[in-house]
Amino acid sequence: MTTPLSARDILERLVAFPTVSRDSNLELIDWVEGYLADLGVQGHRVWNEARTKAGLYAHIGPDVAGGVVLSGHTDVVPVDGQDWSSDPWTVSERGGRLYGRGTCDMKGFLALALAAVPDARAGRLERPLQLAFSYDEELGCQAVCPMIEEMTRTLPRAAAVIVGEPSMMKVVSGHKGGTGYQVHVRGHEVHSSMMHRGVNAIMEAARLIEWANEQNAAGAAAKPGALAAAFEPPWTTVHVGTIRGGTAGNITARDCCFEIEFRIVPGDDIADWERAFESRVAEVEAGMQKIHSDTRIVLEKFYALPALRPEPDGAAEALARRVSGDNAAHVVSYATEGGQFQLRGYSTVICGPGDIAQAHQPDEFLSLEQFAAGGRFVAGLVNSLRA
Repeated sequence: MTTPLSARDILERLVAFPTVSRDSNLELIDWVEGYLADLGVQGHRVWNEARTKAGLYAHIGPDVAGGVVLSGHTDVVPVDGQDWSSDPWTVSERGGRLYGRGTCDMKGFLALALAAVPDARAGRLERPLQLAFSYDEELGCQAVCPMIEEMTRTLPRAAAVIVGEPSMMKVVSGHKGGTGYQVHVRGHEVHSSMMHRGVNAIMEAARLIEWANEQNAAGAAAKPGALAAAFEPPWTTVHVGTIRGGTAGNITARDCCFEIEFRIVPGDDIADWERAFESRVAEVEAGMQKIHSDTRIVLEKFYALPALRPEPDGAAEALARRVSGDNAAHVVSYATEGGQFQLRGYSTVICGPGDIAQAHQPDEFLSLEQFAAGGRFVAGLVNSLRA
């Protein structure tokens, strides 16, 4: 059996793997799988179709139901164009903070989970500890789904899932869901002096973007439902963050592409929002084709993520509150794989070290205080499995 590493040592190794979502995470998975094997724990990979990435799950303890899953993602966002004060792929300690890409979001939690394995192995557990390390969370939380489904088939059902997304160690029982589309508007080029004979893809795209503005205004003006009221803002938001198109100022644009994203409050139905948007797209497209039949709007949905809904008397929330001592109610507007676990029947909450405001930022950091608090929390979870 290998000499167990400290959480700090593990964090340094994890951060050193540049697991940006556009690239492979297999070097990190290789290391984690090998480290677990040296501790006497078998990891199970769940590959992507191209076998360039993999999730990994593991089971420690008796083959009985009622355990705890510690869930987190291995991928991080790029550092391209960001002004870092130190190497983002090396953990640097300055002023009580651990700097590096992923220290907060969320390799800090993964390191704490792995550091807890020797303790789980050494003491007799009455219920198991399970680890679930996913990939492509930053691309829409879809890759975790086959891993959850395999876990439900091969492992005893856990009583609670703790997603270690940064929450400042607050127990978060709800988050917004989401869906998003890549939109390609294909128009018809003519000289702009005769624009009535052409179809300007940018101006047609603007009709859809204005629809987004109208939905946001209606949401802000409406009284929020009971589940939505706790969120900031307490309505489903529709956002366009990037757009490109056109070739010249005096030509009606042939092409315009943009992304549109919906952050959906619990209580709203993702399918309803998708139908509403697709209906508006159909209306705009029909108007375009009255002018030229070769015009069109192509939609590519790139993710659909369920919300995490607060659970009355939820086992995960009760456990996390008991271990952490946090008894306040918290919800967040960012999304996690927690909704995917809950959709498949797992009681789920978010509780992890660090501030989400640090996520995706240059000089991302995790404070030593939060790292230590996270360590105490994970140790408490493991200890709860002995009772």
